[in-house]
Amino acid sequence: MFGSIFYNLWGALIAFSIYFFSTFQKPFTPLRIIIGSLVTAIIVFFVMYIVRFLISYVLFTPEVNEEAIVEGELEESEIDNREDEQQEAHTASSTVEFQDENSEEIAQVVRTMMHREDEQQVNA
Repeated sequence: MFGSIFYNLWGALIAFSIYFFSTFQKPFTPLRIIIGSLVTAIIVFFVMYIVRFLISYVLFTPEVNEEAIVEGELEESEIDNREDEQQEAHTASSTVEFQDENSEEIAQVVRTMMHREDEQQVNA
């Protein structure tokens, strides 16, 4: 399911607010306005489950079966797309490793500079 329960809570809060402020100026008793707002919030809270399910259904992308690739049942374009995704994932992981090395080198340079400043302060 898409999102979390906070989507439901936000939907309920927005529905409560819209109903409350739209009926606030009408000649209803305050208790009726608050009860109507609460009922609307509860209904929207449960309707948001359906909305979240539909969003996850629309955004769902099924996994490609590995055996189908081996057997050659998929089109060449699908195989090329899968290879591109794997290459992008490898590039992203190697970039992270490269950034880690850079951060270690930067940390070493900073330590060296701080050590030199300490020595200059002691000598002065």
